[in-house]
Formats: sequence, structure tokens, C-alpha cells
Amino acid sequence: MRADDEFLPHDLLWGLTPAQLPKEAPDWVAEALSLGQPVVVRRALTASDQVPVGVRGVLREQRFATLMPRALVERCVRPEALIDIEICAQDWPALQALNYLRPLLKASGLVWGVSGSAGFELASGLPTLHQQSDLDLILRVPQALSRRQANGLLLQLDNPFCRVDLQLQTPLGAVALAEWAGTAQRVLLKQASGVQLVLDPWNALERVA
Repeated sequence: MRADDEFLPHDLLWGLTPAQLPKEAPDWVAEALSLGQPVVVRRALTASDQVPVGVRGVLREQRFATLMPRALVERCVRPEALIDIEICAQDWPALQALNYLRPLLKASGLVWGVSGSAGFELASGLPTLHQQSDLDLILRVPQALSRRQANGLLLQLDNPFCRVDLQLQTPLGAVALAEWAGTAQRVLLKQASGVQLVLDPWNALERVA
């Protein structure tokens, strides 16, 4: 990878090893990295030569935030690169939902991708899904999506297999589709600097305290 490559939240990166972990890292973190699994880019402010990442463990509560030297990145897979990968994986509900929704999302003409447990398993081949797993998706929306459009999309994501959690990725951060489709005036926008309540996730001038 080039040192100037831009890495986005939810990208999966390979190359971090136990040797780069801080001393306070739990044992399971080193074990996970020893298997050669990727780490997930997260939102945080860091030095330019570092990438903020998270390590996944076997258990749901096993999540560890750390930093990865940018120079060590060997491979990067983005959520949108995973939309056409097919795996059986015991036909988990999340993958059934993905197959069910794929034609709809492709027809939208928008750039979307698979994140969360489903994305991790599709990219790495490591078993992370289970019967109760949600399907996590991202939608890149550089231009504003109206709340009416958001509500229509939310209704279209309804499926007989599992819950779908879709995050809208705006130029300013990320907001949950379900929240933007709702009736609350202000919504939570996730940014590298933290979470803020905003009136419009696409307009920096309309942020509120």
C-alpha cells in the first residue's frame, strides 16, 4: 500500500501484528491477530502516520481499539468490494437478507457496501456470523438524502430474515438511516472528533450543541 492511501471507517486492513500492540492489550487481541485476521478502521483523531483501528474477538464484547502504523498496511478491502461475494456459511439470516436486498440496492444507483460481522466474514473467510446477527450496511451519500427518501429506503430494507442496520456515510461523518428517517429534529452524527447532535448531517453550518 502507498503511504498516502486514504482509509475510511469500516475498511478492513491487513498487516497489524501482536508486536505493535500496547502492553495493556488483553491476551485475546494478540491471539486474534496471530490468526492473520484484518482490523477495522474506526473514527478517531490520530497522527498522519497512524490509522485508528479496532480488533474483533470471538465474543461480541471483545472489541479493542488501537492504532496501526500506516506503513504496515498490506491490503485494504472496502465494504463496497464485498457486495457480490457469495458464501454458504450455513445460510445465516444476515447473508440471506443480503441476497434478498442486493437487487434493490444495486438498482438504486447508490454506492453501498457490507460492514459489521457479515462484511468481516465475507472479506476474511473467518466465521463471525451467527443466527442472531444483524446485517450491517453502509451507503455513501455525498449529496443530501431527504428525510422522505430516507424513510422510503428504510421501508424497502424490511425483509423476512433479520434486522438491517444501515449507516449513511456523509462527507461530515455517519448517521443511522433509521434515525434520519425518524421524526426527531436532531440526529447523532459520528465523526472522528466524537458524536454531535446536528440538524443536517450534510451541512457543517447547521451543527448544534
